Amino acid sequence: MRRDLARDHKFRTHTDTEVILHLYEELGERCVDRLNGMFSFAIWDVRQQRLFAARDRAGIKPFYWHIDGERFCFASEPKALLAARLAKPEVDSQGLEEYLTFQFCLGERTLFRNIRKLEPGHYLSFRPFRDAEPSLVRYWDYNYEVDAHHTEEYFVEQLLLLLQDAVRLQLRSDVPVGAHLSGGIDSSTVVSLAAPAYGGAFHTFTGAFREGPEYDETSYARAVADHVGSVHHEVWPTAANFADELPWLIYMMDEPAAGPGLFPQYHVSKLAKANVKVVLGGQGGDEIFGGYARYLVAYLEQCLKGVIYGTQDEGKYLVSWENIQPHLALLRNYQPMLQSFWREGLFDDMDRRYFRLVSRTENVEELYTPEAWNAKSPSRMLDSFRQVFSNSSTKSYFNRMTNFDLKTLLPALLHVEDRTSMSVSLESRVPLLDHRIADLVTRMPPTTRFKGGDTKRVFRDAVKQLLPDMIFSRKDKMGFPVPLTEWLRGPLRPFVNDTLLSARARSRGIYQVAGVEKLVTHERKFGREMWGLLCLELWFRAFIDGDAIPPLPKKEVRPETLVASASTSKGPSESGERA
Repeated sequence: MRRDLARDHKFRTHTDTEVILHLYEELGERCVDRLNGMFSFAIWDVRQQRLFAARDRAGIKPFYWHIDGERFCFASEPKALLAARLAKPEVDSQGLEEYLTFQFCLGERTLFRNIRKLEPGHYLSFRPFRDAEPSLVRYWDYNYEVDAHHTEEYFVEQLLLLLQDAVRLQLRSDVPVGAHLSGGIDSSTVVSLAAPAYGGAFHTFTGAFREGPEYDETSYARAVADHVGSVHHEVWPTAANFADELPWLIYMMDEPAAGPGLFPQYHVSKLAKANVKVVLGGQGGDEIFGGYARYLVAYLEQCLKGVIYGTQDEGKYLVSWENIQPHLALLRNYQPMLQSFWREGLFDDMDRRYFRLVSRTENVEELYTPEAWNAKSPSRMLDSFRQVFSNSSTKSYFNRMTNFDLKTLLPALLHVEDRTSMSVSLESRVPLLDHRIADLVTRMPPTTRFKGGDTKRVFRDAVKQLLPDMIFSRKDKMGFPVPLTEWLRGPLRPFVNDTLLSARARSRGIYQVAGVEKLVTHERKFGREMWGLLCLELWFRAFIDGDAIPPLPKKEVRPETLVASASTSKGPSESGERA
């Protein structure tokens, strides 16, 4: 773009920011159509006396704004608006309900009253001497207009070409680049494409916990590191780190979003920063390609319904009982989800059923008072859910499920990605979220994307030649679980009691104390209720109560560096070849 623009524009610097300025001069608000990657920016147009601001398509970078009738203010973090006294630290009641339901807020809403997010794929235009409110425009959206003209082989070939090009573009840097590596198919694909193209020593980073094999994926990550010849680094955080760091992490996040992966992700980012300046990751793969087990759970119910009642609710998009059976082994470790899902509402409408799969309100009335969650909350939250779930140009159940996750869960996960990396001054790039990949994948026929309930089918076919067989064939991807249940019954008990059962928490009028006391000893394995409670209370303390800024964590976790060629057969304590 610089080369093209230089024909008619004079460049004074070598910054990417100046490219955007000249692009805006050339194309106005349509400049965003030419941008590929992560961005969030604002331009003051002196000639038009207009503010123009935009956020990238997927929501990788943040943009918050506030208007009070006298001032229009914006920042990359709500705490900037609060610190400048441009917005008051008050709770948004609907934002609180949404957090209790999903553990993130929907659309432009935040937990702060009168602080809004510019949504992904949107720009705003504001003329302060004319407009009472900024004009918000969606400039890009996921496209579900089915491409019925191409074969499955075509989609596989094109996807691989786009993956290669996206990684090639994201490797551009004048500082060292490495990659997160969990051992799942997404990050393993990024590493397998990036390491051979990098042209130097490529570093990879992972984290795990020593509380058991269900919290440790290092054997898979080491296999990929050995496969590509990277210098592999590991970090093993502890319960003591968790208690020491969570107050600061919630302050750093501005508002809690998504799950406990925030904690280990911070440690992996800190590990990466000690070795490189830029890191690539596999974020977005589950949402783009359809990798969550709940999609299979949802279709399993539809298949049972079809077999019993002879219905074909989705016509040609329905996954049949015959072709879903070979993939049901993926659900072996999801017994709690299945039990909860089928406890009530079996064979209800699809929107209500997916709402049940993504909501976290199973015990909400036992944990929160009517001031936070009352009789009207469930219907309000279902309506909010439907505004996203049903507002899609597709009849496919699979497309509607992934569309909801792309619009809501993915920005929440990217919020975590951005804050954990930026907190240590690390630039994190996510090549799987190249919008060209999204455009190709969302237009595939749903019967191709999710044929027979085979999660990530087209993606797996595209990358199978790149990966070790143990990665390609695995069915037990963990998603960076944290051993909170084990810690709650041991080393974290004092921290939890001091946080949630303190006089301050009891007087807040939000928590049902008896329910919280019960949860401390009865939280189910991999449950998220205690996590939601802890994050919310620490958020109240940091931003509503106005506590002093939590200190930066001081307890360091000693990382371990493995020579890749030795990593597959030996653990970090056996290798003897630490760099």
